[in-house]
Amino acid sequence: MARKLLKRRPAFTLLEMSIVLFIISLLILIVLPNLAQQRKHANRVHSNAMVAVVQTQIDAYENETGSDHVNFATLQANDYLTRAQVQRARHDHIVIVNGKAYQQ
Repeated sequence: MARKLLKRRPAFTLLEMSIVLFIISLLILIVLPNLAQQRKHANRVHSNAMVAVVQTQIDAYENETGSDHVNFATLQANDYLTRAQVQRARHDHIVIVNGKAYQQ
């Protein structure tokens, strides 16, 4: 009767658990640097797109008004850019110099 109480249940051994943890840690080491690079790439693409948006709006403002004195306040006041776009452009260090948008 005592033998029935001590019946072995199937379970993972310490070696099997160590192998699984090793494989998981290898996958994490491979994936994390990739994610960081993808985030940097996405931020770079977004910044370039933001420069293009600002430049397009500068050109539209200059074509419609004939004025070549453009800044973010003017573009926002005349509804060429939203407040959020101006904030994002400033966050991305985009400046307007002589009617051209540049990222510093």
